[in-house]
Amino acid sequence: ARQKQVDMIGLSGLITPSLDEMVHVAAEMQRLGFSQPLLIGGATTSPAHTAVKIDPAYEGPVVYVKDASRSVGVAQKLASPEQRDGFVQTVRDEHGKKRELHGRKRNRGPQIPLRAARENRVATDWDTVRPVAPAQLGLTVIDDVPLAELVDYIDWMPFFNAWEFAGKFPDILQDPVVGNAVRPLYEDARAMLDKIVAERWLSARAVVGLFPAGSDGDDVLVHGEGGEGPLARLSFLREQKRKPRNGANLCLADFVAPHGSGVQDYVGAFAVTAGIGIDEHVARFEAAHDDYHAIMLKALADRLAEALAERMHERVRTELWGYAPDEALSNEQLIAESYSGIRPAPGYPACPDHTQKRQIWHLLDVPTNAGITLTESCAMVPTAAVSGFYFAHPEARYFAVGPVGRDQVEDYARRRGISLAEAERWLAPNLGYDPKAADAA
Repeated sequence: ARQKQVDMIGLSGLITPSLDEMVHVAAEMQRLGFSQPLLIGGATTSPAHTAVKIDPAYEGPVVYVKDASRSVGVAQKLASPEQRDGFVQTVRDEHGKKRELHGRKRNRGPQIPLRAARENRVATDWDTVRPVAPAQLGLTVIDDVPLAELVDYIDWMPFFNAWEFAGKFPDILQDPVVGNAVRPLYEDARAMLDKIVAERWLSARAVVGLFPAGSDGDDVLVHGEGGEGPLARLSFLREQKRKPRNGANLCLADFVAPHGSGVQDYVGAFAVTAGIGIDEHVARFEAAHDDYHAIMLKALADRLAEALAERMHERVRTELWGYAPDEALSNEQLIAESYSGIRPAPGYPACPDHTQKRQIWHLLDVPTNAGITLTESCAMVPTAAVSGFYFAHPEARYFAVGPVGRDQVEDYARRRGISLAEAERWLAPNLGYDPKAADAA
């Protein structure tokens, strides 16, 4: 930024580790005497985080930009001598109000200790629940998934959400309020999607692995096809919220038969992308200053990646694992998750630690088999990618781990073989306590 003498600096955060990195960048800008405006955006950011965490670290203007399409207007105000001071003061006043509101909130914390939560785990009678052995153990690699095969698996509503339209597809197309704006957008998207498929703008790749496995407390031990290993230890977190009668404190490990129980169980992992080749086309649009179509292409690549994740999970259930061979669901039923089994992803509520992706990369050799790499903060490249685990337990369901106590974070750090500080850094959004206050005590 210094070398190029830039007028503004923008940060975009895709996953939760980006939040702490943004605070660090702001603090470095302050330390080095920068004064340029700092623009904050991306899927994982929020006005509250910008106001509470980033703005106090930097004395220069810090502006949250909700959507890339709004960055031009914000930049114009910051570049205008007539508008800049008033705009910056308005933003600072809004940050102050958000910090004041945040300060009034009660600090949410765990409601029960880890020991009690583990005593209230899911109780499965493994004499009656017998896991189905996968039809195809080990790795399944698909180097070039036909894009035309994925079109009917697209969930369109997140596409419209990216353009800040809320509703239900296809009803939103006839919505009396936003329908006139949504229909042309949808027509443009379908026209570009046809080009993407016909002219092969993108390539889609997938790798799936199904392995023998057994739970060990809140961990899952993953073995090789012949039972060798373990090849990996997957460490999961457990809810520490107080549950109503007959409600269990969930952990993903509960959905795998205990190691040494005499019941052979299995677990799966996957990584898929529909973003290979996207960079040259995005660059082409950006060179023509066509931000509209550059953003649309990225949004469609994301939708195709999610569609591929949906399609591969369907194939796992009906063919590769084969525990639901007679399943025949419509796309609406797939979107509604009207099937048996789940595919939780690292970084999401049931498995909030992004570093669990490294275990998936180890088990599946994802860079070689799917062409997806991980950044140091565990973001996937290409970004139009999805990865996660497969659980086939008939009662497996999604849940949010929520706030965790220091007792669980210490236990998690021990199980992972990492320091408490590192565990706290990766689990920062889920900490039900203030690490600095806990250390002082």
